[in-house]
Amino acid sequence: QVRLVESGGGSVQAGGSLTLSCGASGFLSSVYCVGWFRQAPGNEREGVASFSYDGTATYADSVKGRFTLSRDTAKNTVTLQMNKLKPEDTAMYYCARGRWPYGPVCTMLGMDFDVWGQGTQVTVSS
Repeated sequence: QVRLVESGGGSVQAGGSLTLSCGASGFLSSVYCVGWFRQAPGNEREGVASFSYDGTATYADSVKGRFTLSRDTAKNTVTLQMNKLKPEDTAMYYCARGRWPYGPVCTMLGMDFDVWGQGTQVTVSS
């Protein structure tokens, strides 16, 4: 069964750090684009970062310099390290799989992803 499971969310104070993990099962995440998205109440879902199969990482301007993607092929996971968190980072965070293995383009557009995790909540207090 193809599945993604996020973990690592929680509550922190502004300036703190959290590490989110996206565990894949039923497929090799290393041959797919894996994206991270977030959605706060009342807001539209937005792309946070994406990691192509060749290791190219792309970040939204709002998180650039604070968030870092990494991949553990042995554990079949993609990790989002979030530092210097701000209250505006508060949201439900989701990881998702790109539609095609070895896809030439790895975006942060939700329409380009076909498998989604259930989400993990991140709350940053001021």
